[in-house]
This record gives sequence, structure tokens and C-alpha cells, in this order.
Amino acid sequence: MRRDGIAGIATSSGSLSIAGRPINPVLPALLGAACISSSAIVVRLADVAAGTTAFYRCLLALPVLVVLSVLERRRHGSRSARSRTLSFVAGTFLGIDLVLWTHAIYDVGAGIATVLGNLQVVFVTFIAWVWLRERPRFKFLLALPVVLLGVVFLAGLAGHSGPNFHPVAGVLYGLGTSLTYAAFILILRASTKEIPHVAGPLTDATAGAAFASLAFGLALGQLHFSLPLRSLGWLLVLALTSQTVGWLLITLSLPHLPAAVSSLLLLFQPAASLVLAAIVLSERPTVLQLAGAGLVCGGVILAARANANTKTPLVEPTPG
Repeated sequence: MRRDGIAGIATSSGSLSIAGRPINPVLPALLGAACISSSAIVVRLADVAAGTTAFYRCLLALPVLVVLSVLERRRHGSRSARSRTLSFVAGTFLGIDLVLWTHAIYDVGAGIATVLGNLQVVFVTFIAWVWLRERPRFKFLLALPVVLLGVVFLAGLAGHSGPNFHPVAGVLYGLGTSLTYAAFILILRASTKEIPHVAGPLTDATAGAAFASLAFGLALGQLHFSLPLRSLGWLLVLALTSQTVGWLLITLSLPHLPAAVSSLLLLFQPAASLVLAAIVLSERPTVLQLAGAGLVCGGVILAARANANTKTPLVEPTPG
């Protein structure tokens, strides 16, 4: 079945091509994961309140996404009102997710918060179990204790952690991030089922996220419209690299990658974030936290592979 992408990007029979030239989908997938893996570090560099960060990263991404969605609509036609509404609703969960995730970054660090975001895989499976009656496989259930033990080590609940860590708050924000991100994934998939559009759904979802983060930020007193130029610049970088380029590259690539290769992206992104956080922010996780990161990533990959053939695939980028 043919599935065309946006503005000259086409996919067919499991291959990916740009302007008629076939390319290996692994390359854009890795580039997209790299863009997203840096987002937690950029959030720390922007150094503004969580509601402000979430709102501006979405608002600043919208102009580019709107242009891409217009080009896409000329190629594929308009989407249904139902599809657009579902995408917007999915985006409201994304907006809440981004606010919670930013709190997790400040409480447990950029690298560790990104690893915690991978728990969305677990929540997607449980939601699909309850709503869609998709019973998880036994291997997935075996992976759960591994993941939970990893979370305990990762957030500093066992052993020594840094003086600026707030492990309990970080875990709670991380769990909230994963839950709302799982809801975002499932609703967005429902909005894009059997349609070739990529930029349009992402535009509507980003608009929904901007609306939700605006409301959330105002309610919590975390929204500030007067920002230092330096912070605004980092938020613009975040909007263009993660919210726009990273998401588009991964969304285009994942349908054309084998499940085993796709699941490795779940490991690449948090691993890259941990390395970048150590280099740029001088974050130094303890040995136990690094072991926890390994347990979480390994358990998540096992869970993703165990459910690779279900109706609700699990491989998605983390909320960054």
C-alpha cells in the first residue's frame, strides 16, 4: 500500500524516498531521535518556568508546521473534521505532558527525565489492554519488574543521589509524563488512521498542546510573556529541532523500519540524552542511577519487542 509523505517525501512498499530518490529510513530516524534527545538539555539552558517552556516551544513551532501542512493539503487534500478534532484533543494531552516533563527535568536532571519518559511504552500497553482488549504477552509482564526496579535506582530512591535531586517529585512527574504521553499517542494514532498526512496532524496536535500549556501555565502561575532574549533563543531552537524537525523525521521513518530496529531507537534517545547532559550540563548520575537507566531501557525494549505484532505498536519517541 502506498503512503505518501509531505511535499515531495514519498513512501512505498516499505521504502522511503525524498524527491524520488530512495534513502535508508534508519538515517532520518536517527537524526530525528538525535534532535529529540537534545530537547531536555535545551530546556535546562532556556531556564524558564515549565508552563512557559511548554507554551513557547509549541507556539514557535506552529508557523513552520502550518506552512508544511498547507503544502501537504495541496498534495493529499483536506482531512476530515473528526481527524482534526482528535489531533487537537491529542495535543491537549501533549501540552500537559510537556509541562510535567519539564518539572521532571528540573527535579531529577535532563538525562534521567528523558529515560523516565520511556515509560510511556508501559502505559500504552495497559491502556490498550483496558480499552482495546489487547492482552499483553507474557514477556511484557516479565519486563515490568525490571522496569520498576530501574525506576527506583534511576530516580535516586535507593543509594546516594545528588543534592539538587528531588527523587519522589521527579518520579511522580515522570509517571504523569508517561501517562499523558501514552494518551497522546493513542488518540493521535486514531486521528491519523488510514490517511497519508503527517504535517497536518502534527500541526493540529501542536496547536492543542499550545492551548493546554497556556491554560495549565496560567492556572499554576508558570506562564511569563516577558522573557530574556537568551531564553527565547533556546526555546526557538527547541521548537525547530524537537517539536518540528525531530517529530517529522521520526514519524516518516518508523513505519518503514523493522520492529527490532525501531525498538533500538528507544535506547538511543535516552542514552544520547544522558551523554549530552553529562557534557553540556555536567550532570553526573551515580552508578546506581546508570544501572537503573540500563534496566529501564532494557525492560522497555523487551516490552516493545514482546508486543511488536499487536494492533497497537509501541515504538514511539519519548515526549521530548
